[in-house]
Amino acid sequence: MSGAESFANIFRIPELKRRVFFTLGVLIVYRIGAHIPTPGIDGAALAEIFEQAKGTILGFFDMFSGGALSRLTIFALGIMPYISASIILQLLTIVSPHLAQLKKEGEQGQKKITQYTRYGTVLLSVIQSSGMAVGLEAMKSPGGAPIVPDPGWEFRMMTMLTLTAGTVFIMWLGEQISERGIGNGISLIIFTGIVAGLPSAIGMSLDLMGTGELSVLIGLLLAVVMMAVVGFIVFTEGGQRRIPIQYAKRVVGRKMYGGQTSHLPLKVNTSGVIPPIFASSIIMFPATIAQFIDHPWMQTVSAALAPGNLIYSLIFIGAIFFFCYFYTAVIFNPTEVADNMKKHGGFIPGIRPGPKTAEYIDQILSKLTFYGAIYLSFICILPDYLIKYLNIPFYFGGTSLLIVVGVSLDTMQQIESHLVMRNYDGFIKKGRLRSRRG
Repeated sequence: MSGAESFANIFRIPELKRRVFFTLGVLIVYRIGAHIPTPGIDGAALAEIFEQAKGTILGFFDMFSGGALSRLTIFALGIMPYISASIILQLLTIVSPHLAQLKKEGEQGQKKITQYTRYGTVLLSVIQSSGMAVGLEAMKSPGGAPIVPDPGWEFRMMTMLTLTAGTVFIMWLGEQISERGIGNGISLIIFTGIVAGLPSAIGMSLDLMGTGELSVLIGLLLAVVMMAVVGFIVFTEGGQRRIPIQYAKRVVGRKMYGGQTSHLPLKVNTSGVIPPIFASSIIMFPATIAQFIDHPWMQTVSAALAPGNLIYSLIFIGAIFFFCYFYTAVIFNPTEVADNMKKHGGFIPGIRPGPKTAEYIDQILSKLTFYGAIYLSFICILPDYLIKYLNIPFYFGGTSLLIVVGVSLDTMQQIESHLVMRNYDGFIKKGRLRSRRG
């Protein structure tokens, strides 16, 4: 069956067709909102500021908002406050017995954690929008034009309410996609924001090739590198170490249960894209602050923390390694997994149940996390050096490329499961698309 016929199968299933069109409709609403400006802003002066902010934390957040931040639209904060609140809640489950208990209560506990995440999103949005309003009042374009022509409390309150409401609305759109669409709502929102700039990036590359600033050979090399990197990401994201699990036989009445053989899948990249996001935010924050302080020492710091610099690369890689191990420890507990296996009569052949099993799983997970950190570091550092030494407009940065490919794989897996469940051929002819979640 051809790819076109497999794609056509999506529209032969009424429920799946409705979910796909609903998702597309929500994403269109999101992109429309990303072009509605916040009142009281001089757009031309703001554009000059962001032209200088490429490679800083402002440019990083602008990427996640799909350009809404550089235009300061009603969706300028994007979905980052929600992501930050979610990560904070996950980290708090380690130190808070109440949250840890909610996490173990299944669906009802997850609903409560989701509610806390929403509250945290609103709080972070209020803080960030207030700080942004005050900061914008003090900023001027390189030409000396103020970003806010009429500063004051009216502008601050309007900006705070507008941006907070925009973020809450995006959060609601993401939840609607997860419930009534094809799933992965928040991820698809981020995905849409990143790929929204793809047409203009392609157009810019073609213009540079037309004027001779970018040679055709370099353009072809860029395309080959892009395809190779995407293939490498797809291969690695699907990589797993499957630990065999044997379940003991037990007799209940006249029937015998157990005796099956299963496996525990451990991903090479268990932490996903969280380490690059955190690492980028941390290293870009001091670089951005230093850029706006007119002092020789601070300008030296800003230059040292610029992408493509050796110091930047070393700090960035170190931060990725730290957050890979830290976040993996947060979301995966070998002791809890070993206890659950023991309760259900499962064991790893050759390994004693209980603490020995937890220790064995932890050793394997540590090795996989090390390889995963190397993989993330390579993907995230590569674009910086392509830009520096080949002078090419490499649109997809490492973090954005990881998100785009990862969300694409997850979305395909969601659609594939719907097709297979109704006995339709999916996208994959040989075998099935392996879920990145394991």
